Order: sequence, then structure tokens, then C-alpha cells
Amino acid sequence: MGKWKECWDAAPEIYILLKESKTLESARTKVARYIDAREWTYSCNLGEVEPWDYVLFKEATRTFKNIIAPRNEKISGTSALENLWKAAVEGDAAVSCDFIAEFVHLFKALKMKADVYPSRLMEGIDIPEFNKYEGRIAGKMRSDYLDLMAKRMDKYLLRYASGLDPQLAEVRQQNRNRILEALNATEDDWKDWRWHFRHVFKDLDGLQTIKKIITLEPHHEESLRLAVENHVPFGVTPYYLHLMDKDPGSRDYAVRSQVFPPLSYVRNMIAHRKDKMWAFDFMRERDTSPIDLVTRRYPRVAIIKPYESCPQICVYCQRNWEITSPLMASALAPRDKIEAAIQWFAEHEEMMDILVTGGDPLVMDDSLIDEILARLSEIPHLKSIRIATRTPATVPQRITSELCEIFANYHDLGKRNISVVTHFIHPTEVTSETVDAIKKIKSCGIEVYNQQVFAFANSRRFETCALRVVLKQIGVDPYYTFNMKGKTEIEDYAVPIARILQERKEEARLLPGLFRTDEPVFNVPGLGKDHLRAWQNHEPIAVTPDGRRVYSFLPWEKNIAKVKPYIYTDVPIQNYLHMLEERGEDPEDYRSIWYYY
Repeated sequence: MGKWKECWDAAPEIYILLKESKTLESARTKVARYIDAREWTYSCNLGEVEPWDYVLFKEATRTFKNIIAPRNEKISGTSALENLWKAAVEGDAAVSCDFIAEFVHLFKALKMKADVYPSRLMEGIDIPEFNKYEGRIAGKMRSDYLDLMAKRMDKYLLRYASGLDPQLAEVRQQNRNRILEALNATEDDWKDWRWHFRHVFKDLDGLQTIKKIITLEPHHEESLRLAVENHVPFGVTPYYLHLMDKDPGSRDYAVRSQVFPPLSYVRNMIAHRKDKMWAFDFMRERDTSPIDLVTRRYPRVAIIKPYESCPQICVYCQRNWEITSPLMASALAPRDKIEAAIQWFAEHEEMMDILVTGGDPLVMDDSLIDEILARLSEIPHLKSIRIATRTPATVPQRITSELCEIFANYHDLGKRNISVVTHFIHPTEVTSETVDAIKKIKSCGIEVYNQQVFAFANSRRFETCALRVVLKQIGVDPYYTFNMKGKTEIEDYAVPIARILQERKEEARLLPGLFRTDEPVFNVPGLGKDHLRAWQNHEPIAVTPDGRRVYSFLPWEKNIAKVKPYIYTDVPIQNYLHMLEERGEDPEDYRSIWYYY
């Protein structure tokens, strides 16, 4: 059996049914009848099964039936059943170890032997038999048990220091001093957001300066050189650079990954320099823009993009196909286009909410921001104006008292709400300067929300929980957690959908409700957000030969209008676990990931 042994050992009956089938369709019929019979047996309560095992069995059954369905094979263009049948009959099939691993765990769930219990979080701790006690005794017993759970959780959370930690703050002070020395600047310069904008590291000279301040890993040095030589968007502010340790390590891994692209990304961007709009516009903005600067995917809200660049470029930027460099000269839209876009909102009374985004609109001067907010505030049907900006994380000095006064001028509760939506990805990004920026905004009565991207760099156990905790401490409400978009050029950053589901149900679930107000979502191209926690919004329909799950995403308006689903091919779970192991993680910590669909 070789490499298939574990797979067939997990479900010997399925192996026999496949091996004894002379044709693929015969195998399909036999396996489907076997699964139906098991499902009916347990539905009739004829077999001894614990309720927690039964829940996993039901989800695995539904998934396996989806995978072997001819309709889904046609939709996905692949047949996992055919590969399983060939492996049983011929001894092997042209598939990867990632493919085999998927079915090892799927078969274990079908046989009520999933690798879930005991939970790794509570391993070695006996669960009291609460049903044998009542009253104060039961209450104290449960409280003691929950204390143990919280302490186990803290062991993970304490791994991820925020920038408010005094020791890390001291390191950052030293980093800042090195940057100021390299740029021949002063503390007053550091406090000036315009100085940070003027000194964004974005070209070969900037790369040389970065190398004087921090140690670059060879692959990052090569990728950055290629990027600047080939006009691939790259940029990092002096402030954000000071969040990086002098030598690369686990602590600053996430912030480095945020702005230092992998070689695969740069090479892909270079290869598609002439057709990048078609290659990288994952959300199909070209098809959802009724007028220049406006994108609309929903009935009552749309976005306006008056400025299409940023002081700093995120590697996984949704609009990397529009941006050539930070603060590029062409980023600011002509006044007539901005006015035409605002007029479009005025003419469309269906609009009740507008998101002012880009790029980052806070790159614009205060006078223009004031002018745009004034015009939008004249539109009576706009009940909400949201300002999307990453400056609290990349240049918090930009949040000045003068800017916040402009926001406050148009924040008129009962008539119109102004809010700020920002983008922190890791607790280490939160600093005392961040706190000062958020305080200025909040002092005007304006709420601040965070949209987090769930990427490989911040996907370890409880890593984003640590972010939620520190965000609530500084007055920022978690809003959305975005699954990495399926943009091929950034696959190195992608995380399996199963991991974001695992994080939501096993880690975030342990936080108080106000600390987990964000919703995990997947952005369907051209259609918008689908809530990942809902089975009725997505379902796995196939597994490719290289071990990738294929999902069918049903649009949010599925019960309102006839809209076709979107087919998405995920990244392999086992490969993701190997990448975590290379970072020093124990894959056993994540072993239940296989049972999230």
C-alpha cells in the first residue's frame, strides 16, 4: 500500500469497495450506497455514537458526498473519486501527499475517529462530570475548570507582545534613533507626518538606506531589488520600518511580510506588467464600476476612490494592479472626476452609506479632505460616511487634531455618522503613537473599526486573538476578518479556509463577545462578502490532485436573485501545516483543522 496505507487503514471498507469495482461508475455507486447506509443507521440511532462524534460525521458525510457527486466533478473539472479508485485498483494515482492527507482525515471523520479529542488546548486536564453536581458546588467546579482554560489560552496570547509592551517599546526607541541618524533627522521631524511621507523608502536609494538600518534576509533583498528595478509597487514609511527588529525574527515576521514581497510575487507582477488589470483584478472592479472612482457591489453602499495610492504598499493589496508606487503623482484623481463621482452619489438616492477609500484618502491635504466631506455631507440620503485608512498603523502622526476637527464638523448624530475604518494585522503594530492617534479620533465621538486580513504571517494559534484584545484596549472595534483573496501572485500569503474557521470557532470563541465583533468573510469576485461561518454560503465540492479543496461560494443575494456561484480553489492544508512547522510551530496544535469545511 505504501504511501496510501494510512488512508486505507482509516476506512478499509471504502478501500475494498473501490478495489473490487471494475469501473469508476461502479465504484461511485458502491461507495455512495455505503455512505448512505452509514448515515441512515446513525440517523436512526441504531449505532452507538457520541453526539460530538456524530456532528463531525455529519459534516464529513456531506462533504464526501459532495466530492464524489458527478455534478460537482463537472463543475470543478476534477474527480477525486477517480484518483481514489485508481489508487485502490492500481496501487497508486497521480496525486500529491496533500491529496492523500485530505482523505486520511475525511475517512477518519466518517469512521468516528477524527483527530479532535482531547483538544490540544485542554490536553491533560480532565473535564469534570458537571451533570453529577448542582448548585454552588457545580458552579465552583465549572469556574475552576474555566480558569484552567483561560490560563492555557494565556500561554498562547503571551507569545504575541504588542508595541505597548515596555520592553518592546524600548527596542522601538532604539530603532527610531537609528532611522533618524540614517536620515539626518530630528525628533521634531519624526512627529511630522509630512516628513514621513517625504522619506518613504521606495527606490534603490531607499533600499540601501533600509539595509543600513536593519538586516534584510537574502530573499527579501533580491525581491526588493527586482521590485524597484521593474516598477513593482513597493514602499515602507520610516515609522513602519521602526516596527522591525534590527535582525529578522519571529517577533517582526508579520510586519516584514506586510511590506517585503516574496520573489514569487515580484516575478509574477513582472510577468504580467502589460496585462495586470486582467491578471490581478481579483474583485473585478472593472466590471463593478458604474463611473470613474466609484465601485458598487451592494444595493445601499458604494465606495469612492479620490486617491489611488498609499504612503506604504501592502504586499497583498487588493488594487496592486492600479498602483505603480507609493504617493505616485497620478494617484490624486482630477477634480472634475471627483466632483462627477460625488454627483453620482447625489443622484442615486438608494445610497445610504459611502466608503471613502483608495489607496488611502488621508494622503490628501486637509483642505481637500474637508472639501470632499463637505460635499458628501450635503447629500441628504447619505446617513453614514466611512473613511478607510491605514495611517494609524503606518503613519499615526497623520492623525492630527486639525484633521479630527474636520471629521467632527460633519459628524452629526441623528443625521449622519462619520467613522474611521483602519487596518491592523498584528498586535506588534499597536504603539503609544497609535494610541495617541486613536484617542484624537475617539475624543470627537467618532468610532474606529478594524479590518484584519488573515494571512500566513498572522495565522498562528491565538495570534489574531491577541490583536483583538489590544485593539479593544485602545478603543478600536474588530469589524471584519478577511480571508486572503485568491490572487495567484500572493499565494505564499494565503491560508486555507479551514484555518480561519478553526480560529473563529476554537480561539476567538473563547474571547468575550465585545472582543470578537468581527466577522470572518470571503470576498467573492464582483459580488462582495460571504460570511464564512455559514454553510449555506459556501460548500466544499472537490479536492484537486495536488490536495486543494475546491469551494462553491453562493452569493449573498442567492435567495433574492438568480446569481451563479463562484468556484474557488484553496491552498492545501498539509502544505500550510508544513510552512507553520518551518516557523517553529507544532502541527499537532492545529490537528483539528482538517475537520472544518
